[in-house]
Amino acid sequence: MMFSSNQGFASVLLFSLLLSLANAGNFYQDVDLTWGDSRGKVLNNGQLVTLSLDRSSGSGFQSKNQYLFGRFDMQIKLVPGNSAGTVTTFYLSSQGSTHDEIDFEFLGNLSGDPYTVHTNVYAQGKGDREMQFKLWFDPTKDFHTYSVLWNPSDIVFYVDGTPLREFKNKESMGVSFPKNQQMRVYTSIWDAEDWATRGGQVKTDWSQAPFTASYSDFSANGCTSSDTNACSKANSTWMYQQVDSVGQQRMMWAQKNYMIYNYCTDVRRFPQGLPPECSSN
Repeated sequence: MMFSSNQGFASVLLFSLLLSLANAGNFYQDVDLTWGDSRGKVLNNGQLVTLSLDRSSGSGFQSKNQYLFGRFDMQIKLVPGNSAGTVTTFYLSSQGSTHDEIDFEFLGNLSGDPYTVHTNVYAQGKGDREMQFKLWFDPTKDFHTYSVLWNPSDIVFYVDGTPLREFKNKESMGVSFPKNQQMRVYTSIWDAEDWATRGGQVKTDWSQAPFTASYSDFSANGCTSSDTNACSKANSTWMYQQVDSVGQQRMMWAQKNYMIYNYCTDVRRFPQGLPPECSSN
């Protein structure tokens, strides 16, 4: 098939518009503060966002763009001190009852206790794929980078470049996988004292409010088209990236030393048998 030069140029231009590269972006350009009134603030000429929680409300923001696959990085400094009952989040989600979602949730603690990193994957409205970790550093002292890689074959959660967990596409086993719905990037801080800290045993100490988390260096490198076929042709490393052998070793180290819950080993929760993807993890 022959194309004119104008057709070729138009094709290249169209495809370039499908890819959003927002490395070291500006929050004014990349996100919208969506709830919490003045509890969410964009500071430092768009280089920093702070989200706060008080007894009346939490706060949050979302990306202006929607994505179908990509690599998403955010630097976060979590709530210091007694943050029991609070949850700080960084996640991707579509909308509706059959939504897809990829979650980082950071569960608060009493002063001196380690944060719990709660991860989950939803596909077609079904979640129940939780894995939880402690961190090997104090996430309230400095910013650390939390990342999600999402492509047609893999979802990988990273902390400072170390993969925590990998959720592979197991559609061949009848397991739903997020691959057809665009998702936005969301963040929030909110009150979950009924379950967040030690199963709800430790309640929020509102005398410590406002609780504030900080976000910086948001990078969204993904496809902004809703066309799966178009996005699958993206010539980008994230589209085909998987956890290499070094990454697998790092992930084994993190899971051996810092994982505190894995749904794939919870036989009490699944008395009729573990989910099918667990047999090949």
